[in-house]
This record gives sequence, C-alpha cells and structure tokens, in this order.
Amino acid sequence: MTTPNTAATTPGASRVLVLNSGSSSVKYQLLDMRDHTRLASGLVERIGEETSRLVHTPLTGGESRERTGRIADHEAALKAAAEELAADGLGLDSPELAAIGHRVVHGGLRFTEPTVITDEVLKEIERLVPVAPLHNPANITGIRTARALRPDLPQVAVFDTAFHTTMPEYAARYAIDVETADAHRIRRYGFHGTSHAYVSRKAAELLGSAPEDVNVIVLHLGNGASASAVAGGRCVETSMGLTPLEGLVMGTRSGDIDPAVTFHLKRVAGMSADEIDELLNKKSGLVGLCGDNDMREIRRRVDEGDERAALAFDIYVHRLKKYIGAYSAVLSRVDAVVFTAGVGENSAPVREAAIAGLEELGLVVDADLNAVRSGEPRLISPDYARVAVAVVPTDEELEIAGQTFALVDN
Repeated sequence: MTTPNTAATTPGASRVLVLNSGSSSVKYQLLDMRDHTRLASGLVERIGEETSRLVHTPLTGGESRERTGRIADHEAALKAAAEELAADGLGLDSPELAAIGHRVVHGGLRFTEPTVITDEVLKEIERLVPVAPLHNPANITGIRTARALRPDLPQVAVFDTAFHTTMPEYAARYAIDVETADAHRIRRYGFHGTSHAYVSRKAAELLGSAPEDVNVIVLHLGNGASASAVAGGRCVETSMGLTPLEGLVMGTRSGDIDPAVTFHLKRVAGMSADEIDELLNKKSGLVGLCGDNDMREIRRRVDEGDERAALAFDIYVHRLKKYIGAYSAVLSRVDAVVFTAGVGENSAPVREAAIAGLEELGLVVDADLNAVRSGEPRLISPDYARVAVAVVPTDEELEIAGQTFALVDN
C-alpha cells in the first residue's frame, strides 16, 4: 500500500471529506474549503446489524436518500457512502478531493496538532487504545478503511485531546503517585477539543477581538458535556479528564464523583469493574437521575411538576454553576461565557438557570435575547453586563476540515 508519506494532493484541489467513525456508525461530511461550502453529509448507523441504515443528504440541493439493510462492516459503510457521493457527482475519485480528515478521540501527549497519518502514526494511535478503549478502536477502523479506499490521498488525524495539551502541568496532573501515573499514562487529557477550539475562536470574533486578547469559558453541552477555560486562545483548564467521564453532569455519565464510590459498589454491592463502568457511563447522569437524557423532555416534565425531573435539572445546573465559578477564578478575567452544542445552543432554560445568581461575577442574561432561536453566533447578555454571555453554534466538522486542509495545503 502506498503510504501517505508519498501521497500528494492534486494542485488546486479544495475538497475535504471529514469522517467520524464510531463503533457501529460512520458520520461524514464533504466540504469545499474555498468557501466552506458543505456539499454533502451522511450517517451510516447500526453497522454489522440486519437493520443497518444509511441517510445521505446532498446539501447543494435535492432530497435526502435512505437505504436500509445489512451493512457488514466499516469498509462496506464507507463504500456505500462513496456510492452516494458519486451519485451526486462528488465521488472519492474526484481530483478535487484534497484530503480525508479523521476525528480521533485520543491523541495522548504526543499529538498536539493535526497530523498526516503514516504507519507509525497509526501505531501510536493504537498504543493509546488502553486510555480510550471505547473510541480509538473505531477511529482506527475508519482510518484503515479510508486508507485502503484511497491510498494515494493524504489522510489527516485531528485529535479531540489536542486543544487541551496546552494545559499547565498543575492542571493536567492528578495528585497520585507520579511513577504510577507516568507508567500508565494517567493524567487529565480533556475531550471535545475541536469544538472548544472552534467556539472559543468564534466567540472572540463575536466580541470583535483577536483570540489572543480574549479569555472565555466554553460550555459544550450535549449528551456529553464539558467545560473549558481558554486564556488568549489556549486551553488552561477543562472538565473532562483521563476519560470523558469526569466533570459536568451529562446525559448518561455521572461526571465528578468520589472515586471511593467505585470501591464501595464493589465491596457492598458486589459489582464488577465492568458493571461499575457501565453504571457510571451509561446509566448515570440525567438518565440515572430521572430516566430521561433529553433536556426537552426533562423540561416538559419539570413544567408539569415532576419532582424527579426537577431535581435532575437542578443537579445539572448546580454543577454548571460550580464550573463557571471555578473557571472564573482560574482565568481571573473573563470576557465571555459561551454556550454551545445541542443543549447549550437550544435550551434557553438551561442558559438562564446556569447564569442566574452570578451577577457578582458580572454575568447577566437578557430574557428576550435568550429566548431567540438562531443558528448564528449571538450575545444573550444586556449591553451593561461586565461579562458577555453568548451562544455560538459549534461546527466540529468544519474545524476538522479546516485543520486538515491547512496542513495538506501547506
């Protein structure tokens, strides 16, 4: 196989295919980086099952197309996606395709920026599997499949952890035995990095400033949720740690918890390590507290007087307030608190509740501005507020495509 060391982008090529490979799914977007136009997007889900499904959307016009039936593996999934792209005249054999950009969840300390994938790079991503067993194996499968389909094309890994590698050592280290931590790569890495990078930069633009002149707190609130403190464009603190379990209350993850809870569950409840892992990652958070992890449904239940839903909402918001306060202390000066991702962009009650009572920190939300629904970056704080509160829609695919194209174009 030709390695990406010898692969070359066709002069003038400007398209980037972004792949996000999960354990049983592949999300993809094709973008033209000349004007950031989205040409197509799609999702292949339930790979390996009889009920596999592919939904392809040509974003330059035309209806979405769907195909169902068994898609055996990731290779078949990518080939099916390539067929749909080709049907729109956007095939993977196009000379306008400059590169394929891959979302890779864990890059450890070695990968601090987007990286052209070579055999050695792939081996290092494999060596990181023990610290990202749920994510890196699927990312690796996607990379191998794409390299097999287009061995002549540069393939670039963009790492979720890369943006957080600028954290100072005192923020990244856990207070455990240093030799043990180093031997097993135990430290705080952080995740959602492409989102935090994109949103913090867009927030600076919204404020009319350069990223290096702005300090922001970014709240990425989706089913997975994380916070970051970004000083002058560099991450100095983030809520997720060795894994995406640490930090905020999430859809199905507990977030911060006393580590001794795991020992207690093993000793008293007789639970195995795998059972505890499943409890904290898949049966906790909002779904563990009230049975729902959809914030819209939780708010509906709150409005109807459901006490379990109200408690879940209050716990969720309380954790947000703690992180806003802590990161305000870390940054000393905060220019903006920014909400993003599914809940952050769409749930006005969450934004209102998270900021309520923080007037002494300079934070206020304007009720009318907060109620506006828009896909554009916007301020939701009044003009007199000392610290801006903003909503900035995230765009991780565009960020991955931008980093990929900048690397291969250079």
